[in-house]
Amino acid sequence: MARKELAKAYEPWDVEEKWENHWEDSKTFSPDPDGPGESYSIVIPPPNVTGVLHMGHALNLTLQDILCRFNRQQGKNVLWVPGTDHAGIATQNVVERQLKEEGLTRHDLGREKFIERVWEWKQEKGDHILSQIRRMGASVDWTRECFTFDDQRAKAVRKVFVELFEQGLIYKGDYIINWCNRCHTALADDEVEHEPKPGKLHHIKYKLADGSGDLTVATTRPETMLGDTAIAVNPEDDRFNHLIGKTAILPIVGRELPIIGDTYVDIEFGTGCLKVTPAHDMNDWELGRKHGLEVLSVLDEDGILNENAPEKYRGMTTEEARKVILEELDELGQLVSIEDHDHKVGVCYRCKSVIEPHVSTQWFVSMKPLAEKARAAVPADTQIFPEHWTKTYYQWLDEIRDWCISRQIWWGHRIPAWTCEECGELIVAMDDPTECTKCGSAKIERDEDVLDTWFSSALWPFSTLGWPDDTRELAKYYPTSCLVTGFDILFFWVARMMMMGLQFKAQVPFNHVYIHALVRDEKGKKMSKSTGNVIDPLDMIKKYGADALRFTLTSFAAMGRDIKLSEQRIEGYKHFMNKIWNATRFAMMNLPDEIPAVDFTQAAGLADQWILHRLEEVKASIAQATEEYRFNEIAQTLYKFIWSEFCDWYLEMVKPALYGEDEEAKARTQAVLWTVLSETMVLLHPVTPFITQEIWNVLPRPAGDDRSEDIATLEFPALRPACLNDKAVRDMELFMGVVSGTRNIRTELLIEPAKKLDLLIKTVSDEDKAVLEANMDLIKSLARIENITIGPDVTAPKASGAAVVQGNELSVPLTGVVDFESELARLDKNLAKLEKTMKGVSGKLKNPGFVNNAPEAVVEGEKKKLAEMEEEKTKLTQLKARLESVMG
Repeated sequence: MARKELAKAYEPWDVEEKWENHWEDSKTFSPDPDGPGESYSIVIPPPNVTGVLHMGHALNLTLQDILCRFNRQQGKNVLWVPGTDHAGIATQNVVERQLKEEGLTRHDLGREKFIERVWEWKQEKGDHILSQIRRMGASVDWTRECFTFDDQRAKAVRKVFVELFEQGLIYKGDYIINWCNRCHTALADDEVEHEPKPGKLHHIKYKLADGSGDLTVATTRPETMLGDTAIAVNPEDDRFNHLIGKTAILPIVGRELPIIGDTYVDIEFGTGCLKVTPAHDMNDWELGRKHGLEVLSVLDEDGILNENAPEKYRGMTTEEARKVILEELDELGQLVSIEDHDHKVGVCYRCKSVIEPHVSTQWFVSMKPLAEKARAAVPADTQIFPEHWTKTYYQWLDEIRDWCISRQIWWGHRIPAWTCEECGELIVAMDDPTECTKCGSAKIERDEDVLDTWFSSALWPFSTLGWPDDTRELAKYYPTSCLVTGFDILFFWVARMMMMGLQFKAQVPFNHVYIHALVRDEKGKKMSKSTGNVIDPLDMIKKYGADALRFTLTSFAAMGRDIKLSEQRIEGYKHFMNKIWNATRFAMMNLPDEIPAVDFTQAAGLADQWILHRLEEVKASIAQATEEYRFNEIAQTLYKFIWSEFCDWYLEMVKPALYGEDEEAKARTQAVLWTVLSETMVLLHPVTPFITQEIWNVLPRPAGDDRSEDIATLEFPALRPACLNDKAVRDMELFMGVVSGTRNIRTELLIEPAKKLDLLIKTVSDEDKAVLEANMDLIKSLARIENITIGPDVTAPKASGAAVVQGNELSVPLTGVVDFESELARLDKNLAKLEKTMKGVSGKLKNPGFVNNAPEAVVEGEKKKLAEMEEEKTKLTQLKARLESVMG
C-alpha cells in the first residue's frame, strides 16, 4: 500500500469537513451506557434556535470539547449531549415579524395554526446553529440531540409542574411582575436587564390634610403618582417621624394618603419622603403588602393610562401623561423642582423595551424552599470555578423572590391547568382532563399561558438523559460531571438547574461549574454590532480554520480573566498550525515506513534524552492544567514545547543523526522523533482536533501498533518515568545557553548572520567542558562558529563580545570582525537624526493648539510615534555603550 502523504501546505477547509463528517458518520462520540469506564458527562448549554454562533459560543464549545476529548483519553465513558432551546419569546417574535410582512398577525391564524407555522420555521431554519456548532469540531453525540420543546422534554416539564403544584411549590395568584409592553408577556426578575439612562428627579409638594403644612417627595416617574396609596417616611428621621399617622392630599386627584413609617425609606435619598405606588414599583409592592395598602393600577398591559386614572388622562401613554401632569403641578404651584438624575432602567432582555412593573394574575414557583437546598449544595457537592462566583451565587439565592413562570405567548409548553366554568375548580394534571374532578362538568377551560422557557431548560441535565423515564443514560451519566457556561446565566439557568436536580433527582445536576469570562475586542471593549467591533467566529474559521480559532481562545482563557481578542492573534496561531504541519512534513521525509522499536532507557544523544524528559513534563502539566480548568496553561505549554523546543531546537539538533551514516543512531533518533511527534499530536488533539487527526492518519507506525487511525479514540500517552533525566536538562540548558549567548552577541553588535566567528569558552568544571566538547559540532552549526576553544584556562582578547552561561564565560573576538570606528560614527549619525525627529514630534505634542484641535486618533498616533522613537533611541544608546566598552 502506498505511503500516505501530507499536502504541501495546510489548508484547514480541506481537512475539517472531511473529519467532521467522519466522526459523525462513524458515531465516534456516541458512547454505550453499558460500556466500560467511569462516566464523564456534559450537557451543552442549549443555544436558542433563533441564534447564530458568536464568539462566546465559540469559547464555550472549545472549552467543553477540550474537557470531553481529554476525558476520553483518560479511558472514561464520555457523553456530551447537544441540543437547542425553543426560546419562547425570541422565536415567536421572529415568526410574528414574518407574518407582519404578509399583513397578518398570529391572531389571524389562531393558536393552532400559528404553532404549526413556528414549527415550520424551526424545521427550516431553527437548526442553523447546530451546523455552526459542527464547524467548531464539537465532539458531541449527535444521535442524542435534544430540544427543549420535543416530546420527551415536554413529558418532563409536565411532570415537574404537576408535582411542584401538588407539593404547594407552584401557585397562581396576583402579584407584581415585570411586564414587557412590546412582547406582551411577564418576565422573571433575571430576564430584566438594567441599563444606565439619563433621567429627571421631580420634587413634588404634597399638602397635609389637616392644613398644618406639606411635605415634598422626589420621584423619577411622576405619572405613577395617580396610583399612589401612601407616603412613607423613616421612623428614625426626626424631620418627618412626627407626621406618621397623619394623611396627605394626593395632588391633582385629591385622594387622602396615609403617612406610614418604615425603615426601608432611605433618609439620604431625595427628600427623605417616599410616595408609595404598590401597583407600579416592586419595592412599593412589598411595602404595600407589609402595611396593608390598597393596590391601584393606573396602567394597562400596553402601558396606557386606564380607567383607574382620572378621566382626562385615560388613553394617554406614560410619556404623554407625564408631560400633562408636570404642567398641571406647575400651575398648582406643587412642582418644586426638577433635577438631572442618572439611574438604571429595566429593559426586556429580548426586545430592549422598558419594563413596566405590573400587577397581574400569574403562575409562580415558591423559591425559598428550593433555594435553601441549592445553597447548601455549594461547595459541599458542587464546586464553582472561579471560586469568587460562589459568593454571587449565594447572594442571589439569599435575596431570591418567587419565580413568575407564566408567559402570555403561544410558543412554549402550555401550562397543564384547567378551570371549571361551573364551580371554579382548578385542575392540574398529567393527562388532559375531559371533565371537572369536583363537579363532573365538561365545561373546563385550559389556561392560555405557556411556561417560561427557562422552566424547561432548568431540567436539562436530567431531561436530556431521558427523565422521567428510567433510562440507561440517566443511571450512567447523572449527575453530570461539569457545566461550562457564562456568568450571565448563573441565575437564569445554573441556580435553577441546581434546584430542580435536587428536588427531582435528590442529587446535584453537576459536580463542577466552570464560569468562563467574556470575549472582548483587543482594546477590552465588549463586542456589539452597534459598536462595530464584533469578530464573527464563522468568518475566522473560513479565513484561518477552526483549529487556529480554538487554539487562540484556549491560549487566552485564563480563569476569571476576560479575553482580549483580535483577528491578528487568530492569524498568528494559524501560523502555529503551519509550523506544526511543516515540522511534520520534515519528520515524514526522515521517517521510515515502519518505525523501529527502541529501548528509551538506553544511552542516547543529548537532544533525544532532553526532548523525552520534556515530553514527560508536558504530559504531567497538561493533565494537571486540564483537571484544574487552567485552559490557557494547556495552550501555552503546548505552544512553547512544539514551537520553541521541538521545532527550533530538537529538529535542528537531530539533523546530523538523521542525515548521517550511523544507522543505529539514525534508527534511534527516528524512533524518538516519531514518539515525540505522535504523542504530541495526542496531547494537542483536545485543543486542535482537525490538524492532529489529519497528521495522525498519515504517520507511519511501529510494528504491531494496531491503534485506530482515529486519534479521537486514543488514550492519553502513557508515562515513562525512566525518561525523566535532570542531568540531560542541565546539560541541554548549558548547550542552549552557549548557542543563544553567541547569537545574542552577533545580534547586539550587528554582525552579519553569514559571517563566521570564533568562540572562546572558559569553563568552570570538567563536566561542563565534556558536555560542550561532545556537542561542539552542533554548537558550530547552530551558532555559525568556525573555531571553538574550550577549557578552564581560556583567555579572551581585549576586543571581545562576552556573555556568561551557568558561570562559563563566552567570548567572541571582534578584531577584524567589527569596524568599531565606522560603526560608532554610524550610530552617532543615526542618533542625531532620530533626536531631531523626536524634537519635532515632541514640540507638536506640547502645542495646545495641536493637541486640542487635531482628531484624537491623530494625537494618539503622534504619541505612539514618539514612544517608538524613544525606545529606538534607548537601543542605539545601549549599543553605542556596548561597543565603547568592548573597545576598552
